[in-house]
Amino acid sequence: MSERKHQVCTNCVMDTTDSNIVFDDEGVCDHCNTFYKDIKPNWHTDDKGAAAIEATVAKIKEEGKGKDFDCIMGMSGGIDSSYLLYLAVKKLGLRPLVFHVDAGWNSQEAVNNIERMVDQLGLDLYTEVIDWEEMKDLQLAYFKAGVSNTDTPQDHSFFATMYKFANDHKVKYILTGGNYSTECVRNPLEWMYYQSDSIQLKDIYKQFGSGKLKNFPITNIIWHKVYLPYVKGIKLIRPLDFMEYNKEAATQFLVDEFGYQRYPQKHFESRFTKFYEAYWLTEKFGYDTRKVQYSSLILTGQMTREEALEQLKSPAYNPETIKDEFEYIATKLGISVEELQGYMDAPNRKNSDFKSQESMYSIGAKVMRMIGLEKGGKR
Repeated sequence: MSERKHQVCTNCVMDTTDSNIVFDDEGVCDHCNTFYKDIKPNWHTDDKGAAAIEATVAKIKEEGKGKDFDCIMGMSGGIDSSYLLYLAVKKLGLRPLVFHVDAGWNSQEAVNNIERMVDQLGLDLYTEVIDWEEMKDLQLAYFKAGVSNTDTPQDHSFFATMYKFANDHKVKYILTGGNYSTECVRNPLEWMYYQSDSIQLKDIYKQFGSGKLKNFPITNIIWHKVYLPYVKGIKLIRPLDFMEYNKEAATQFLVDEFGYQRYPQKHFESRFTKFYEAYWLTEKFGYDTRKVQYSSLILTGQMTREEALEQLKSPAYNPETIKDEFEYIATKLGISVEELQGYMDAPNRKNSDFKSQESMYSIGAKVMRMIGLEKGGKR
């Protein structure tokens, strides 16, 4: 079979590094067409959206009466969660408990941003610290496995911990900074496989880990996608989807009002994610997540295609500092630079090489889209 000719969408900057991408006769990709046909017509940031979020907020406030807080909100220190925290308190009048998961990779900028936001808004911060030895061992297992979704241990620990807290403390509402404005294009599944697949996580650890995951928080799709929302009534709310949200305007507002420190790129509040998305994923696998991020901004009118193409000419990482970053990651994980380089040079493997729940995810996604609870298509 001949190798597919490289092609870039004529509307955004997604290309054939997504091996499943499909183009129409005009050269427009299925990511864009999904947005125009499925997401945009059902996404309301006008009066209809405002009325919907106001009704939800009223329920949260009513059920939260007499409690120390009426909802919890995951806080990474990134722009989306930080701006949402401001909106939740100052515009929506909510009383969130700020929930942060420390997986051992916080950048100093993220620590500073969380402290500034929490202090100036007069909120309480709850931090869950993940067992570092287990986190380290699990992340090394993913490096050894050779799959592209090396950042899964962090992501899995984040939502597993937050859902567990909500369930244990009978919290019915979780606010998240997830949004269509900056995330309407999803990472292809081959780039970033489902972080919540506990079957695959356990299989990779069984094959490449060195101990047992006694304290590491593990969730599964049935528990957090079915049991918690439909049996326990725990709802995940995305307020940014009900209002106009411009990433640059929001960032500058936080800089001016809170002394917020900018990051070079989305998700760079984590030292590991910065290294993974900017360097490891692009150099080892050829997947540049900026294409997904920029394409989302293009579709929502926050960036031009020309601007995106120009920025993509330069690497996401700084060539002058990447050697130090590489050494930092190796040292933090307790291995030599040579060992980490060995994982970089080793053959790449696919997620299908390991046990998984992919068929269950596929069926669930189809059902969710069929009944209107899920917008958008592919990962």
